[in-house]
Amino acid sequence: MEIIAITDGVLRARVSALGGSIMDAYAGAEPILRPYAGDETVSDPLKAASFPMVPFGNRVEDNRFTFEGHQIVLAPNTQRDRHYVHGDGWLLPWTVLAHSHGSVTLAFNHSAREYATPYSYSARQEITIADGALHMRLSVTNAGEFALPFGLGHHLFLPLTDRTMLLAPATGFWSEKHDYLPDRLSPIPLDLDFRVPRRLPSYWINSGFEGWAGTAVVVWPERKLTLQIEGEPPFDRYFLFRSALDFDSEFRYDYFCFEPMTHSANGHNLGSASGLRRLAPGQTMTTQLRLRALAMP
Repeated sequence: MEIIAITDGVLRARVSALGGSIMDAYAGAEPILRPYAGDETVSDPLKAASFPMVPFGNRVEDNRFTFEGHQIVLAPNTQRDRHYVHGDGWLLPWTVLAHSHGSVTLAFNHSAREYATPYSYSARQEITIADGALHMRLSVTNAGEFALPFGLGHHLFLPLTDRTMLLAPATGFWSEKHDYLPDRLSPIPLDLDFRVPRRLPSYWINSGFEGWAGTAVVVWPERKLTLQIEGEPPFDRYFLFRSALDFDSEFRYDYFCFEPMTHSANGHNLGSASGLRRLAPGQTMTTQLRLRALAMP
């Protein structure tokens, strides 16, 4: 796999053309995202530090939805899940368009395939280290012949320690039902209410949070390090994931996932409040995300 290194002398990251993923990112010697957890001779986006979700993230219940009178059917895109998960970009090669000391630009084109997905689109990703932050600009353009609902997200894998704390104010929480799907929008349980800095619970977490203002802070007290996560609109919700051994036998309690998203999981079946954007042919949506590491006194 093609790996591109970028740095400003303090922050540094490695980007893989496969999946358009970030393999790792460091502030000095400290990882601010999970270091690549696999064999580097065999690329696996699920072992990476982050990957883009395009043309939308998470799952669509029963792989089908209705949009503007049309029944849309998707097909599973991994062997481990019966659902089409996280779109296409994280699984396939991207083209490197440009590369400088502190920046890389990648492109991904996808054509609709019968029985898989009706989405035809082009995506572009610019990953830059500048001004003390890691900047991630992701856009998607509808390259198809009819309008469809689109959404974007970043699947961040973050180091998890015994004392890791998260500050990520939100107003609502989705409980979980079968097949890892959202169930009901509910008040946020106390142990998942990150309106104040709080340690992550030690149990399985796989839920979306609504009403996010676009700022979050991860605190690692034993590392004397914090990570500020800043998402510009249309980022207004996030997904939180903490694995378990019965889901992943290789899980070592050393990471969790914070996933800024422009839409709700299964938003295709939630109506107008889903956050998905209707893109007509030729229309584009763009997101901006920044990660900034700060040393604690």
